[in-house]
Amino acid sequence: MKVTDVELRRIELPLVAPFRTSFGTETTRDALLVRVLTADAEGWGECVAMESPLYSSEYVDACADVLRRFLVPAVASSDRVTAAGVAPALAPFRGHRMAKAALEMAVLDAELRAQDRSFGDALGAVHERVPCGVSVGIMDSLDELLDAVTGYVEAGYQRIKLKIEPGWDVEPVAAVRDRFGDDLMLQVDANAAYRLSDARHLARLDPYDLLLIEQPLDEEEMLAHADLARHLRTPICLDESITSARAAADAIRLGACQIVNIKPGRVGGYLEARRIHDLCQAHGIPVWCGGMLETGLGRAANVALAALPGFTLPGDTSASDRYFSMDITEPFVLEDGYLTVPRSPGLGVTPVPDRLDAVTTASEWLSW
Repeated sequence: MKVTDVELRRIELPLVAPFRTSFGTETTRDALLVRVLTADAEGWGECVAMESPLYSSEYVDACADVLRRFLVPAVASSDRVTAAGVAPALAPFRGHRMAKAALEMAVLDAELRAQDRSFGDALGAVHERVPCGVSVGIMDSLDELLDAVTGYVEAGYQRIKLKIEPGWDVEPVAAVRDRFGDDLMLQVDANAAYRLSDARHLARLDPYDLLLIEQPLDEEEMLAHADLARHLRTPICLDESITSARAAADAIRLGACQIVNIKPGRVGGYLEARRIHDLCQAHGIPVWCGGMLETGLGRAANVALAALPGFTLPGDTSASDRYFSMDITEPFVLEDGYLTVPRSPGLGVTPVPDRLDAVTTASEWLSW
């Protein structure tokens, strides 16, 4: 497969409500899309980097720059491109996993469309639909939080994840447990907002029987997470710390986590995400699919990934209307707490031209 043209397209989608975490508040989704053209097919990729380097060191402008100057030329200059060959071709360039993931995703989409195969089939999906959880941001009041959670529970979401930070942790968890009872699958996400010295305070969450506490400490503090795990009954799940299958292997060996959140963009792509899944499954470590406010493109790929056998916990694969009043693809709709895995070739979805044009802020083509 020869890549002839690549489009880098910036879009801006307003969120239906502000989404607040320990590292900031988002009101719009400023996203970078990668479109790959070959002689036989086209493919779409989505870069999950944020507008600013808050969740990770990557951000949208930098991803566009490294794709334009280094990553796309390295792939497009080859006469024979495969999705499996993207990561080796980009290996000389350090880091930039989210940008690499977007390009690999576009190449994989084009490759599978040409082969008349779906993402799910290629990755090894075993389920036709996946259970869905939802991530609930930090609110201004407990009443606002309870109203939001009530809406998601009534919509059918099977698991609730609360974003937490110092000063907003035990009390909101207690309020949600008191309102909805012990049967609600409930977990929390700290986005690295705590320190090991907060262990005694975080242990106050243990009585609430949470599924997990996600990334309580800094992403580089693997040993500290292993120490923290000895002080908590609540299982620790790692997110930002898991940047590759090698990092996941280290975390498992050190006892730094009991659960892993797999975000394909964070680890460099869906093929590396599958390797992490396989590693965790071999070690009996449950995994689930995290979300990064993806459009329907990224959501389609995430739902396919979440249909692999090791994904035993509901992920952040929410319906489109959780974040957007109008998605750029046909929307994903929650049905009895599940999303259906696309079965059409490639991602199984494509942008609706009018919707895509309405939210496009910039576009450039790179040709070979």
